[in-house]
Amino acid sequence: MSDTSIVIASHSGYGHTAQIATAVADGARSIAGTHVHRVDVASLSDTDWELMDAADAIIFGTPTYMGTASGAFHAFAEASSKRWMTRAWSDKLAAGFTNSGSMSGDKLHTLQYLALLAAQHGMLWVSLNLLPGWNTTTASPQDDNRLGFYLGAGAQSFNDTPAVHDADLNTARHLGRRVAEHTRIHRAGLTAAAH
Repeated sequence: MSDTSIVIASHSGYGHTAQIATAVADGARSIAGTHVHRVDVASLSDTDWELMDAADAIIFGTPTYMGTASGAFHAFAEASSKRWMTRAWSDKLAAGFTNSGSMSGDKLHTLQYLALLAAQHGMLWVSLNLLPGWNTTTASPQDDNRLGFYLGAGAQSFNDTPAVHDADLNTARHLGRRVAEHTRIHRAGLTAAAH
């Protein structure tokens, strides 16, 4: 089976989301034959757009500011309308992650925004598929998916420290692995259907 390509298209205002993007990339690279490229949506080059156009999957990432994606990510989404018009990203796999300073921080709205962006492009969304942690008296804040998201990976990082919670980084690695696994399955299915 041929190798697959995943692009992580993300923005990070203060460094937390960049750390999560690194964890997503590490998880994806743990699946043999997966090539991962990261692009900063705040400073895209023609080469970055070409990487996304050629990718089998795109994972979107952004901090949650004021209950939605960052301004830089919104500008990228608007600029992607050229791809929307030509259906350039149709049938690629997609997934998403976000981070905020608060436990909730309205991150669900941001994940919904990312999923809707993918749907507008005709992409196929890959959910987290990880049971929630830290939801019983015997559970721990060290549990993966400690914030209980399903649509994508949600992380919480305190505003006054550069650190990202280890459990959230583990959750991000899980998302990267899951997308890479399903990208290989999807690509194999497309190849089989073409023959």
